[in-house]
Amino acid sequence: MKWFGRRQKAGTMRRAETPDQAHLKEFVQTRQGVEGFVEPRTAVTEYTLLLVAIDGEWTRRRVPSVQWAHNFLNKLGIPSYDAAVVGYPPRMREYNARMKKNGLP
Repeated sequence: MKWFGRRQKAGTMRRAETPDQAHLKEFVQTRQGVEGFVEPRTAVTEYTLLLVAIDGEWTRRRVPSVQWAHNFLNKLGIPSYDAAVVGYPPRMREYNARMKKNGLP
C-alpha cells in the first residue's frame, strides 16, 4: 500500500484508514448533499480533496492522487468534479460569508 510515498513492508498488516481518510468519510456521512472537488497539485501543495455540503460547509484534506480522490468518492456515491475545470460552488462562498458575519472561523 502506498500513501504519500511510503510503501508498507511486506508481511505487515495493512493500516486502517489514515486520519485524513477518516475525516473525509465522517464529513460525507454526517452532512447532506456533499459534492467533492478534486484540486490539482501545485508548487506548494499536494493534491487535495474539497468536500462541500449542501449548506456550503466545507472541508479540505490532502489525498495521494486525483484517481484516488475520484475512486474514494465513487465508492461513497458522492459526485466528484475537477475543481480546475468546474470551479467551486457559490454556496461555499456564501457559507464563508455567513460564518464571517457571525464572527465564527
